[in-house]
Formats: sequence, structure tokens, C-alpha cells
Amino acid sequence: MRNSVGAVQTVLLLGGRSELGLAVVERLVREGARRVVLAARGGAKIPEALTGAGVETYSLEFDATLPKTHAELVKQAVELVGDLDVVVDAFGVLGDQTTYETDPVLAAHDASINYTGHVSVGLAVAARLRRQGHGTLVVLSSVAGVRTRRANFVYGSAKAGLDGFAQGLADALHGSGARVLVVRPGHVPTQMSAHLPPAPFPATPAQVADAVTRGLRTGATTVWAPPVLRPLFAALRALPRPLWRRMGRQRRPVAHQVTSARRR
Repeated sequence: MRNSVGAVQTVLLLGGRSELGLAVVERLVREGARRVVLAARGGAKIPEALTGAGVETYSLEFDATLPKTHAELVKQAVELVGDLDVVVDAFGVLGDQTTYETDPVLAAHDASINYTGHVSVGLAVAARLRRQGHGTLVVLSSVAGVRTRRANFVYGSAKAGLDGFAQGLADALHGSGARVLVVRPGHVPTQMSAHLPPAPFPATPAQVADAVTRGLRTGATTVWAPPVLRPLFAALRALPRPLWRRMGRQRRPVAHQVTSARRR
């Protein structure tokens, strides 16, 4: 439960090595969170920023490709820290579109991580939050899913599915006391996206964390980082398809990377 000044107390990060996810968690800790679980394949190293100030930190094994284990993961997190105030869904892989087009098996594997893995664990989290009667699932979506581009349509289509799933899950939880916050960042320069060319209107992990904490405080259902992307993509969705197709051939990314490892 939130404390007397409204700060969350417990946080579960799905994708415990994600730079964006960790930025959100560290911000929540600075604002008062005191019990944190990082879940990642092979476990996650606890960052120094989370080891002090009386914060209880735990690491759990989490594999997005093993849906049968996801309900048990949520149960283990609850056993460690109690009710989950915030769950940050920040895992995924950023592959190469050209490689995907020559390796459909790899494309399907990565699409499964970027979409169906979220469906499985998202439903498990939602079931727990519904029983609690409170808590927020923060889903790191992407502007890449708002309108898919030729340059990254496998990744973008998975993000489009994730975004739609998150919105539907929010509707399913309405009235339960639990909710979903959808986060749509643009390109975020991180360790894993460093090899990609710059993109217009980039965001930093700190700006994404700002958007998330602001959304948690205000009860928002969707936030964009940076905010200018909201009106920009409203216009881009209205572009005629031939023009969008020409723009989509460029390899400049509009997606963000939400994992610390290309392969899990």
C-alpha cells in the first residue's frame, strides 16, 4: 500500500536489467519505495543506487519465453515484499529487421518475447492486483507500435499488439482498484540502442521515469516521452499510406529499447 504521503512502498520490475525500467525503479525509490524485486533471466544484479537507504532488494529468475512460470514468479514476489504497489513491465528484445526477413524463426521467437510474454505475465500480474484491490501495472510500450514502419515492422507490430493488450487490460481492471499505465517513449539512447542512428525527439531514461511517476501521481492511463510525440503521432497516423511508406523505408528508429540484453 502507499504510505501516509502517497508514495508507493513495493515495486516489481519485469526485465531487471532494463535501463529504462531501472530508471523508473530508482526514481520510485527516491520518492519513498522501500521494497524492490528485480526479475530477469538468470537473475539481476542489484544496482548500487538501490542497495542503500534502507531499501530491501531481491532478485528473481524470470524468463519471458516460459509462460507456465509467470504466475509463480508473481507469487514469489508477493511472498518477498507483500502487496505489489507498482509492477514495471520493461522486458523485450530489439532485433534487426533485415535479419528477421531472412530468419523467420528468429523473428517469431523475438515477437513472442515482445508480445506473448507480456500477455502471460501481464494477466498474472493483473490477477494479483485485482485480488489486492490496488496497484498499477506500468507497461513500457513504444511509439513504434502506434503506426508500424517498414524499417522495423516485426518489432513495431509486436509493440502494437502489446499496446492494444495493455489498453484492453486497463479496461478489464476498471472498477477493481487496480489500473494500467501505458508508457509510449520515442527513441531512447541506451547501451543497447547506441549502435542505432539518432532519431527526432529522443528521450532520456530520466525523462521516461519522470513521465511514469507523473502518470502514477495523476492517475493517467497513457503518457508519452517526450510529450510532443502525442500530437506528432496524431498527425502521422493521418498521413496517406504512400507517403508513410516512403518515410518508413528510412532506417532511422522511432522505437526504444527496453532490455539490457539483445538475446535472453
